[in-house]
Amino acid sequence: MRICIFGGTFDPPHIGHLLVAQTVCEAEKFDKILFMPANKPPHKESISGVEDRLAMLNIAIEGNPNFEISDMEIKRGGISYTIDTLMDMKSSVIKEEDELFYLIGSDSLLELSQWKEPRGILKNCNVVVAIRPGFRPSDIPAWILHRIQFANIPRFEISSSNIRARWRENKTIRYLVTLPVWEYIDQNKLYD
Repeated sequence: MRICIFGGTFDPPHIGHLLVAQTVCEAEKFDKILFMPANKPPHKESISGVEDRLAMLNIAIEGNPNFEISDMEIKRGGISYTIDTLMDMKSSVIKEEDELFYLIGSDSLLELSQWKEPRGILKNCNVVVAIRPGFRPSDIPAWILHRIQFANIPRFEISSSNIRARWRENKTIRYLVTLPVWEYIDQNKLYD
């Protein structure tokens, strides 16, 4: 089985996340995209609670047989490091015949060399990169560039931080998130 982990805060999960996940799933012939919400990302200070992020993610991916959610990082607690997740996956979830992939955006790729054990990440999975506007491969160290693959997918420029800002400014987020996610944000006053 070809399994691709898609990690992030998903605060909120938006159409860009879903489009990238579906497109890369088809392009790379993955059997499953495993959405992995971070418990506490090492690079972000203020995020919504895990219950709200999990609820929105469940609503967002409902009905897609190729999408699943793992709460592994949430159950583990503490700061969510990719290398820890990969090692947990390999010891408890992944079978020997499975292929493990990890999907990141090119913005995250720029910081990969500063992540906890970046060489261990590259050794324990195949990193697939979704390119975002303005990305230049020349900004990436060669030891990383030679160990990753770029996904052949269209570029979508939607960000969760922009969605939260638009909400606070009383601007529409229509078409940026699914209607059920919009309703959840509104009912729970998440970004007020």
